[in-house]
Amino acid sequence: MSRRNSAKYKLDRRLGQNIWGRPKSPVNKREYGPGQHGQRRKQKLSDFGVQLRAKQKLKGYYGELSERQFRKIYEEAARRRGDTSEHLISLLECRLDAIVYRAKFVPTVFASRQFINHGHINVNGKRVTLPSYACKVGDVISVRDKSKQLVIVLEATQLAERDVPDYIEADHGKMTATFARVPAFSDVPYPVQMEPHLVVEFYSR
Repeated sequence: MSRRNSAKYKLDRRLGQNIWGRPKSPVNKREYGPGQHGQRRKQKLSDFGVQLRAKQKLKGYYGELSERQFRKIYEEAARRRGDTSEHLISLLECRLDAIVYRAKFVPTVFASRQFINHGHINVNGKRVTLPSYACKVGDVISVRDKSKQLVIVLEATQLAERDVPDYIEADHGKMTATFARVPAFSDVPYPVQMEPHLVVEFYSR
């Protein structure tokens, strides 16, 4: 569904973690890195390496955002008062592609970006085609009428591998979701441990 569709499993192998919690991830069978030397690549990371890996994991989780996009989000988080790591997660979760994925309208965040690009999503009744669109509390995100019976949508709503978090009120009968509140880091249902404080340290060097 996305031009980066094959990259998601490469990222899992590279990081050695099933970062989306998907049953098809190759990490479920092989926890070592790719390539003929993958099993021998285990080595202790430097502080920089640990921070870089935390950044790659968080950036990859949201659809392998470009470095320019991700840094821009970090800079916005750093400008705000309070905990920068909390603001970073909040800004990422306010993205339209993240909300469409969290609402289980699509199976992956990669599919979410393409679904939005192709014009299948409305925000407060108006079509939005920017995956990076920043949603506000109270915004109603809906699948357009002509898209509600797409196989990818019907299958995604039945996925048992993840649930809709409580900061999104989803109605799969009407194919709508309301962004109820901005989540804290502890509210976000990551399948693996994310370390946004290390991402802040990486950019603060």
